[in-house]
Amino acid sequence: MTEVARKPNLSDPSLYINRELSWLGFNDRVLAQARDERHPLLERVRFISISETNLDEFFMIRVAGLQQQVASELPNPIPDGMTPEEQLSRIKASTEEFFDERRRILDEEILPALQKEGIRIVPHGKIPAKGRRELRGTFAKDIQPILTPLAIDPAHPFPHISNLSLNLLVVIEDEGRKVMARVKVPTSIPRFMRVPPQEKPEETPQPGKHEEIKLVLVEEIIAANLDELFPGKKILGSYVFQVTRNADFVIEEDEASDLLQAIEDEIEGRWFGQSVRLVVTDEIPEDLRHWLARNLRLDENDVYPVPEPIGLADFEELTHLDRSDLVYSPITPRIPPEIRSARSITQAIRNGDILLYHPYDSFTPVVDFVRAAANDSDVLAIKQTLYRVGSKSPIVEALSEARDELTQVAVLVELKARFDEEPNITWARQLEARGVHVAYGIVGLKTHAKICLVVRREGQGLRRYIHLGTGNYNPGTARVYTDFSYFTDDPNLAEDGSDLFNYLTGYSEHEEYHELLVAPTTLRQSIARMIEEETQKARDGKVARITCKTNSLTDPQLIELLYEASQAGVKIDLIVRGICCLKPGIEGISENIRVVSIVGRFLEHARIFSFGEGKDEKIYLGSADLMQRNLDRRVETTFPLRERHHRQKVRHLLDLQLSDNMNSWELKPDGTYERLQPKDDQEPLDSQAILLEHPF
Repeated sequence: MTEVARKPNLSDPSLYINRELSWLGFNDRVLAQARDERHPLLERVRFISISETNLDEFFMIRVAGLQQQVASELPNPIPDGMTPEEQLSRIKASTEEFFDERRRILDEEILPALQKEGIRIVPHGKIPAKGRRELRGTFAKDIQPILTPLAIDPAHPFPHISNLSLNLLVVIEDEGRKVMARVKVPTSIPRFMRVPPQEKPEETPQPGKHEEIKLVLVEEIIAANLDELFPGKKILGSYVFQVTRNADFVIEEDEASDLLQAIEDEIEGRWFGQSVRLVVTDEIPEDLRHWLARNLRLDENDVYPVPEPIGLADFEELTHLDRSDLVYSPITPRIPPEIRSARSITQAIRNGDILLYHPYDSFTPVVDFVRAAANDSDVLAIKQTLYRVGSKSPIVEALSEARDELTQVAVLVELKARFDEEPNITWARQLEARGVHVAYGIVGLKTHAKICLVVRREGQGLRRYIHLGTGNYNPGTARVYTDFSYFTDDPNLAEDGSDLFNYLTGYSEHEEYHELLVAPTTLRQSIARMIEEETQKARDGKVARITCKTNSLTDPQLIELLYEASQAGVKIDLIVRGICCLKPGIEGISENIRVVSIVGRFLEHARIFSFGEGKDEKIYLGSADLMQRNLDRRVETTFPLRERHHRQKVRHLLDLQLSDNMNSWELKPDGTYERLQPKDDQEPLDSQAILLEHPF
């Protein structure tokens, strides 16, 4: 009797990559851009800064959450089976490796390259005496007045250290005893300050040459002049440190009578959250390091001694030096001919659906769409969602101006957009002051959908125009994030948009839509169904294909369905920029799945879901990643491309990116990534560079 083959257990933890470790791997790929000499030098410096900011936020949110789980002793059922303690241990080891590699890149590559270009970060102790005297004058005039030294002794308790602030721990001898003080480095002045030139520079540098730039860290200037802050005292030493705090918060919305005020209160508390991590200069004596950790209520495993300088997010300042030759030249985004040739954006939409791909295509038509509606006497209503719009928003300004007796303006502002709460609160109050109806969405759900609906009187009736996107209504990020914009006046999509806004702003329980796939009501089920349809096609011996481009893939249910599809013979290509918990290439499980991550000049942010191929291919674009939070705890929109030439464009884009051998990293079955490079018989293919040269 033949033994029946056992069906693999697709929920086996060995088939899943840990989410936190996957994210850390992504940040390593960001840091790797600082080594890539294809990027201009100051852009490589920018990647140093970005990777540091990323890691700060990871500790503020993800590590803080894991520490809370350990403290609460609650179970943590995750697909890969790791306990919170195991994850924290692996995060510690990975972060230490990150700091070591970043230091190597700085010392061996970035700083020497900057020096060759005449940009030097000079230790204060190596500045000639005349320069130090001039800096002392600068300290007395521009720095000392805003410093507030805080003593730490029995009469002065350990002070609060605000989140991510840079600090000096000063050790002082006072009447024969050793005492401590803390000096906070102010954020109101630059982190990098110019060293006064010792000789008068040439009035006009020779062609091809630039004036030498010497910089010194502001904390070194403060440390060198501590005698001015503590006159008559003997300074025994000073050491730089930085504290990371828990920045996550939970709002009980149904108990918050004023959500706006509740979130403002929580933001203020963010800077006083529980300590999560302590980064200190590796020069600090061990006893002082223990003393700091104890006062911050941190375990030794939460302390990271690193060489100075610390707080490298501030390296962003260097990218603003007057050296345009060391950054990318600004791009000139295209405006498609169907928009340029039309009398108005609405006429262009009436002529046919419009698909834009930013930043290669200009974001200006999106702003113009809202501005035109705001100034059009025939527009009766404008409805829009706002998630991250930035501190200066032409779209919000247009919405503010649109309110009059004949135009209804309704805006859904997501106040809980993490780290963008403050500008969103500002915009919400401004819009309300102008008479705009502002709503804050549905209790328990973040509104992440990107949609704007314009209702216009035309002839004897009304016509609805709709913009749908994969990215935020933010012209700033639209210059560096790749995202889609889609304009249409399709009646079904427009009706879906109206139903969605009624769901967001009123008591509608609408759960069925003509064309839109909406989370948390229909999106998960629809994607699962389309995966299953391709699986069945493969089982029936037909050609079946799935291609997805997303920021993250973590949802266990969809990963299991993709494993089943692979087992059935479906060809699956996944472009996942960040977190991916699926393991490709496992025999009998996922050998038909390929996963690549593209990291380059632009942040790959668009979401694409393709099922089938050829004339039967279905393509959806949208705001949702394949994560439980997006599918179950957010309001998201995903929309179909109705016109074949748009589907062909997106298929071309997917094929181009899957062939990229300059910006791509391929995920291996063991969870590691391998950077792709052109083989001997291949030409270099940089998908981002190609899209800059050739219209989408």
